Amino acid sequence: MARENWRRSSYSGSGDGNNCVEVAHGPARISLRDSKTPTTPTLTFPTTAFAPFLAALKEPRRTGS
Repeated sequence: MARENWRRSSYSGSGDGNNCVEVAHGPARISLRDSKTPTTPTLTFPTTAFAPFLAALKEPRRTGS
């Protein structure tokens, strides 16, 4: 994806010490990358899988029995 398509979270603030995730989206996929290392591989999802991914991240963690 082109560099201009990447957006940083508004929660990341300003300055060099902030670590955050950047997101880029197209018609068929959404990609995530680490803002500290933008040239490393990205995590890419089909657009239909991104919402369930976010929902799973928000679920409380369950510990094993």
